[in-house]
Amino acid sequence: MFRLNSLSALAELAVGSRWYHGGSQPTQIRRRLMMVAFLGASAVTASTGLLWKRALAESPPSANNIKSELGDKGKSKEEGEDCNAEKKAAGVCLEPYPEEKKKKRSGFRDRKVMEYENRIRAYSTPDKIFRYFATLKVISEHGESEVFMTPQDFVRSITPNEKQPEHLGLDQYTIKRFDGKAEFSKKKKKILHRVREKSKSSIFKRRKKAQQEKDRARDGFTKLNKKEVRRKIMKWLKKKIAQEREKFADEGSIFYTLGECGLISFSDYIFLTTVLSTPQRNFEIAFKMFDLNGDGEVDMEEFEQVQSIIRSQTSMGMRHRDRSTTGNTLKSGLCSALTTYFFGADLKGKLTIKNFLEFQRKLQHDVLKLEFERHDPVDGRITERQFGGMLLAYSGVQSKKLTAMQKQLKKHFKEGKGLTFQEVENFFTFLKNINDVDTALSFYHMAGASLDKVTMQQVARTVAKVELSDHVCDVVFALFDCDGNGELSNKEFVSIMKQRLMRGLEKPKDMGFTRLMQAMWKCAQETAWDFALPKQ
Repeated sequence: MFRLNSLSALAELAVGSRWYHGGSQPTQIRRRLMMVAFLGASAVTASTGLLWKRALAESPPSANNIKSELGDKGKSKEEGEDCNAEKKAAGVCLEPYPEEKKKKRSGFRDRKVMEYENRIRAYSTPDKIFRYFATLKVISEHGESEVFMTPQDFVRSITPNEKQPEHLGLDQYTIKRFDGKAEFSKKKKKILHRVREKSKSSIFKRRKKAQQEKDRARDGFTKLNKKEVRRKIMKWLKKKIAQEREKFADEGSIFYTLGECGLISFSDYIFLTTVLSTPQRNFEIAFKMFDLNGDGEVDMEEFEQVQSIIRSQTSMGMRHRDRSTTGNTLKSGLCSALTTYFFGADLKGKLTIKNFLEFQRKLQHDVLKLEFERHDPVDGRITERQFGGMLLAYSGVQSKKLTAMQKQLKKHFKEGKGLTFQEVENFFTFLKNINDVDTALSFYHMAGASLDKVTMQQVARTVAKVELSDHVCDVVFALFDCDGNGELSNKEFVSIMKQRLMRGLEKPKDMGFTRLMQAMWKCAQETAWDFALPKQ
């Protein structure tokens, strides 16, 4: 409309100007007037067409369209397919059913964000990783605040290509208040009103009695005690907080033993990553080193020493520095819930290596369960492509080769039956013994035997004492059978599975520049020392 008014004004200005300066040339003026009128009519037509087209594009759907959509939703799938076929024959383009729609691809921005988050997982300090992927900031009853991870946040922090939810990033959290400040003033008014009403009703009932008792009752109920009101409010708040305090993990989960309804503090985060990234054999050796009397048990102080030494050997432990500004400092010892879990209520119990390895096994089981459920299983099954994505998540394979492997898997299992959690868990139990599996497969290879599916199932029964289903073996061979001859590529399979087992937690948390400079400095010192004091 603004464009239309401008063109009209310009046309009138041009006409007036020409009329004033060209009074002696009526023929030329008439031609110019006709030209201006033609241009003005063209501008009006074009502007009207554009405005009408925009209005149609932005208009809401009509009632007839809504009714037809609602009618189509009530049809069965066969009727819908027949209707779609008829309408396609008539040249009408229709959208597929929701289950037939392709999964929405990640855009350019999402890919760049995931690449940035992968670099945070790979090279940042534990403090920054925790602050980035944690989503909850809990304000306790005493007004103190602390940042926590949920179990889902913990799995996301160690899984590549898992995007953090929108509006939740570095130092951005969802606030959970358990101090009752937001509810205090509202509840105070309600309780005051309730107590006044109660006093009035009590006074009304007592009017039949003596005047002295009535006055005493009125004085006792109408003059409210502030401490009594506050006590009532706090009692109500505690009851409401206990009801609203949601549980972030099942009671049978190992995360629930951490306390705080399954939430993970920074100290718990370091401890859990240490347990996940340390092989079982290392814990067995460490327990034996600190078991002075040889009974296979350690007390709480000895276990803290075991934990400290093993943590110092992991990439997370070597990279960690206490940050007093952010509050993420590594507290000595374990959380109260874990110490009670390991050493009893009086903290005088003993922890055996068998019990601790059982704790490690439960933790690995719960993390794997969360990974499985993150794929939204249908009837307790995930697709073959999703299982392949779980195997290749920590592989470090180049993107082109990774895409080719996924396409190969899609080609083999267009309409697969899926895999249950029990099948997935059996395969990952098989991976826990990957070093022994590597040795067994090497023996087969040196003996000249082919590494086919039967061989893999035999190795799983012998080494890990689990039964791999034929369908799981089909998926694995579809991924790692490069030439399609039905035999496994041994070296690539073992190397990728070792990285999958450790979840990438064993890799150094730096770019290597610091280690390079340290090596160069050490080499320069040794060279200078040898030059100053040559050997005779």
